[in-house]
Amino acid sequence: MYKILLFPGDGIGPEVTEQALRLIRKIGESFHLVFEIEEDLLGGCSIDRHGAPLTPEALKRAQNADAVYLGAVGGPKWDDVDPSLRPEKGLLALRKGLGAFANLRPVKVLGDLARISTLKEEVVRGLDFVIVRELTGGIYFGEPRGISTLADGRGEKGINTEVYTTPEIERIARKAFELARRRGRKVTSVDKANVLESSRLWRKVVVEVHKDYPDVTLDHRYVDDCAMQLIRNPRQFDVMVTTNMFGDILSDEAAMLTGSIGMLPSASVGAGAALYEPVHGSAPDIAGKNIANPLAAILSVAMMLEYSFNLHEVAHAVEKAVVKTLAEGFRTADIFEQGMNRVSCSDMGSRVLHNLSA
Repeated sequence: MYKILLFPGDGIGPEVTEQALRLIRKIGESFHLVFEIEEDLLGGCSIDRHGAPLTPEALKRAQNADAVYLGAVGGPKWDDVDPSLRPEKGLLALRKGLGAFANLRPVKVLGDLARISTLKEEVVRGLDFVIVRELTGGIYFGEPRGISTLADGRGEKGINTEVYTTPEIERIARKAFELARRRGRKVTSVDKANVLESSRLWRKVVVEVHKDYPDVTLDHRYVDDCAMQLIRNPRQFDVMVTTNMFGDILSDEAAMLTGSIGMLPSASVGAGAALYEPVHGSAPDIAGKNIANPLAAILSVAMMLEYSFNLHEVAHAVEKAVVKTLAEGFRTADIFEQGMNRVSCSDMGSRVLHNLSA
């Protein structure tokens, strides 16, 4: 039996999570697997109900699960709340509480979707690499931080601190090298070592860890050059490893190479239960309209099957069902092309379920 805790979240989160839930139930029936599924609140909906973006009880349930699944969090409704209570704070606390220090974001062009990328089709056709983002350190967690009044009273200053330690860098580097051994045996480490001391330590430690993986090629890129290379020649990458903030930015840039951020799943893994979520946000402007793309949510289930449950063949079957659905010409609004069949969020989910059984 596999125990899953679902956080549907905010905005389109419940809509795409519903399609993921349908898929999990279908997998259980088709492959004779038993999933114990529970739900709880995270993000804005938890603020509305409990006055906090993540309750201690919800975190404990997540820590006791075999895997955790999230739809999305946040939205303008909660922009004016106390900064310590913002929906995103709940997500950061969940990642920290799970010890999920590595965020894996596959960047893969499925089927014929190279045609809808904003780049030339020949640049992104066959694209398949993974960004490994350090998730629990760096500038998002470093101290001191905050906003204070200037001594002369003529304004304020905002402070954030970038901090990385040798153990933090070692463990994320090992995760990247181990993943590369299962792929193309190449790691690109991204930093800003020409300017930042934290990046100089990052590069030093990555080089040292690489000695344990002589079968994997390592190269280094400054983050600004890497951002350019993602547009110029994205197929040069296999596994990219980088800091929390750089990974946050580069992974969203990379998402658009595939044509839509609604296509990309992610996994946050570490010492405890892993967290799976689509890369896209809560998209409150389209929430409740049944037009969101559920494929990133569905592919996040495939990652859960692979990384948490070691059900590799089942995970592959889910991806094949998605590719077949796209090949049949079914498209949600974000990936729609003339001549294709435009479908709703729930209809897309139904087509994937049908193809999983086919």
